[in-house]
Amino acid sequence: MSVQTFETEWAGRTLKIETGRFAHQADASCTVQYGDTVVLATAVMSKETRPGMHFFPLMVEFEEKYSAAGKIKGSRFMKKEGRPSDQAVLSGRMIDRGIRPLFDNSIRNDIQVIVSVLSFDEENDPDVLGIIGSACVLHMSQIPWNGPIAGSRVGRVNDEFVLNPTYAVREESSMDLVVSGTTDRLLMVEADAKQLSDDLMGDAIEFGLKSLAPVMELLEKVKATVGSEKIDPATLAPETDEEKAARANVEKLSLPLIASGTEKYFFGDPLARKVDRGVARAKIEADLVEALLSQGVDKDHLSYGTSMIYSEVENVISAQILKNDRRVDGRAILDVRALEADTGILPRTHGSALFSRGETQILSTVTLAGPGAQQIVDTMEMDVKIHYMHHYTFPPFSVGEAKPMRGPGRREIGHGALAEKALIPVLPAIADFPYTIRVTSDTMGSNGSSSMGSVCGSTLSLMDAGVPILAPVAGVAIGLASVPDMSEWKVFTDLQDLEDGQGGMDFKVAGTREGVTAVQLDTKTIGIDMAIVREALVQGKACRNKILDVIEAEIKTPRAELSAYSPRIEALKINPEKIRDVIGPGGKMINEIIKETGVDIDIEDDGTVTITSKEAEGMRQAIAWVQSLVEEVEVGKTYKGKVTRLMDFGAFVEVLPKQEGLVHVSELAPWRVEKVGDIVKEGQIIFVKIVEIDAMGRINLSMKKAEGNVYPEPPKGAASKPTSGGSGPTGSKPPYKPRPPQDKK
Repeated sequence: MSVQTFETEWAGRTLKIETGRFAHQADASCTVQYGDTVVLATAVMSKETRPGMHFFPLMVEFEEKYSAAGKIKGSRFMKKEGRPSDQAVLSGRMIDRGIRPLFDNSIRNDIQVIVSVLSFDEENDPDVLGIIGSACVLHMSQIPWNGPIAGSRVGRVNDEFVLNPTYAVREESSMDLVVSGTTDRLLMVEADAKQLSDDLMGDAIEFGLKSLAPVMELLEKVKATVGSEKIDPATLAPETDEEKAARANVEKLSLPLIASGTEKYFFGDPLARKVDRGVARAKIEADLVEALLSQGVDKDHLSYGTSMIYSEVENVISAQILKNDRRVDGRAILDVRALEADTGILPRTHGSALFSRGETQILSTVTLAGPGAQQIVDTMEMDVKIHYMHHYTFPPFSVGEAKPMRGPGRREIGHGALAEKALIPVLPAIADFPYTIRVTSDTMGSNGSSSMGSVCGSTLSLMDAGVPILAPVAGVAIGLASVPDMSEWKVFTDLQDLEDGQGGMDFKVAGTREGVTAVQLDTKTIGIDMAIVREALVQGKACRNKILDVIEAEIKTPRAELSAYSPRIEALKINPEKIRDVIGPGGKMINEIIKETGVDIDIEDDGTVTITSKEAEGMRQAIAWVQSLVEEVEVGKTYKGKVTRLMDFGAFVEVLPKQEGLVHVSELAPWRVEKVGDIVKEGQIIFVKIVEIDAMGRINLSMKKAEGNVYPEPPKGAASKPTSGGSGPTGSKPPYKPRPPQDKK
């Protein structure tokens, strides 16, 4: 296979797609290069349908390779790539959400798209290239797919939108937005922003879509040059004429029965719970089977009807919204479900809250720790420390199911990351609040938009913990009812699970009263236009303000005091050259302080020492200890020191840790001293005054000029010498303080 190269200029850099070099046994493969970042995209469809499959089996994987960045994995024990990092999972999900709506859902052949990062230049993010590469291989392959699409990243610097900003530019940007779709149809959004206005967020999305024009042209050129003819999905699992006739007959009989059952069981009780609707679905199935059998349908063909129930119920519910503004729970189009917010519900956590929206319940808890608890993230793209984490769980009981618990999956990682990025813009600066913060959001019940419930729960629990966030954040999911060609549509507020069927969307918007902090869009349409986007943002703003009213009614501002069970943190600034004195050889000194006082100590290269402790006394001792290790001696100041060595000419005294000075024999006592050992002994604690620090840094001390010392009896005939400090011969006090008489045995 010959190598073909296709190029276009895009945002001042060359976007290059190359085919025919790698992965010849895949259905299609290509590399996409932007700068020196290169990704390989492949697509493969299995030759056979998967038996018993009741949904479309698409798999999208994003592979980070450390070699792409010239790195070896940091772990001492594992150097090869292991399970995907959270960032790789999020990139894979982002690609999946853009391409999935354009497949025929009747396909039962496994389809797998793999994006592998081959080269990473630390400037251009490979995730957008993954979107483009995935679209390219699907478009050029035989795999049935109604593409192409493309993806772009948008930043905003100095009030101007920036297309495909580098990592350095993103640091200065007030937003980070990724879109995928066509120039006029949006299929996926992933964004975080620093309270950007809703109107500007809409403008940014539109800017991102319009920027796709050159990429779309390039993909069409690839298709025209090396593309294959698409397979008809109907030929993947061909039916006999008899089977086609039987299926058509069952569908014809089933549709009105499912519609009437939906009306009877789903719209009859607006207060019905999600579990009740599961029972309702079972009732429709039982009624449908009985009706089909009574009309002579063969038992072997009953599954044609029962397999339609789930999607057809959603279609009926969507049609009622579209045509009659009618929802199963009796709400109007703009209504939000019942809201509740409670804080401080757990006695020993550092902060806790329960947020409820209808049947969706989120329990959020906050844990505070010192800087040493920060998460170290070592991936292909970055080596950083994370001081704020949000983790989301979705236990099976939250939807009334009994399933094995195997840790967080892709969905849980995605929901946790979305709520995390929604709160980051309002967190205090580390310099103002030097804590490591972990929020966990546990789904106690779910009936739609538990991720946005986690945003609200996080806000409540952070304020309950006393974390000084800039403003409360709320989130809501906006839904859509539409017809297949999108000629008719209606946007509605506060999506719940039954309303998220074909022709719908899950447009999540989180933010403060000032603006948007996070957006995520999934859709089950051929793509939504900007009119839908604008309407969703308008409804999202109105809805989140209603939710913020409820949040602020419970807790308006962060609590003034941390929980009694939260650790306390004190930060000291020391001379960076003194860091080694605090750490000690092999960490001996710092470990001794930690062991003796029960604190945690973290030291930064700039000399910032952060001490974390739950006990006030331990904190006090640790601070004093560190200060003594780094204190600089001052001329004229009196110190309490330990005699370390005796010499003929005087005594050496440790005035501060690792800082010794000499008390010359002439400065030991207010009289002439013949022998140093007559006045002091090794290990004795005495008071000394700094009289000089000479040009060589040597410290000269005086014992006789410092107050508080106890002397032995002076020798007979010894003449007192005047002193410049303490009491002298002309003062009201004697020049020395005699040792009290001792009984002789």
